[in-house]
Amino acid sequence: MPPTNIALITCSTRQPRLNPFIINYIHDVLQQKLPSISGIGITLSIIDLSDQHLPLYNEPAVPSHLPSSNPTPHYKHEHTRAWSELIKQYDAFIFVTPQYNWSIPAVLKNALDYLFYEWRGKSAGVVTYGGRGGGKAGGHLQQILRGLRMRPAVCMPGLVVKGDMLEGCLATGTLAEDVLMRWREAGVEEQVQGMFKELVEGCR
Repeated sequence: MPPTNIALITCSTRQPRLNPFIINYIHDVLQQKLPSISGIGITLSIIDLSDQHLPLYNEPAVPSHLPSSNPTPHYKHEHTRAWSELIKQYDAFIFVTPQYNWSIPAVLKNALDYLFYEWRGKSAGVVTYGGRGGGKAGGHLQQILRGLRMRPAVCMPGLVVKGDMLEGCLATGTLAEDVLMRWREAGVEEQVQGMFKELVEGCR
């Protein structure tokens, strides 16, 4: 079986932002899980939406109306073709997103709407965070991913973040040890790894 390419997607572009610190934490937790999954080669990458420079959706064609076998050359704009080529490389995705006003950031919805066949049929995991965990954002994102015909999204309980966390991350370059300890005691690492196992099994 060929390697399974899985991308973690950083779903916030605000500055300054907590998202990169949380996605690095998720990445580290998953790296611990990789050696225990036998029989399948896995590569784990991070895609940051702030690096994609996608304007508000401006393609004249509806993505689902393009040729399913290779939609990339049929997009009008170079930024869309580049985004299409990037997403086509991956077999599954883990979206790490904050909750904004009971939903997901507009930049994430915009990035999803640009494509269709590049997402279709692929497995997805969802990690949300917010003052109350981000459960409503997770539910909304699951609906969107179903609309893109992705495989059922695995959504773990959201991470509860506090108002001073970003300040601490910016000062030290990492999540504070007391935050990591609180999440460990709440079983977050087991939840992340359980979601990942289910995601990998969905790729087989």
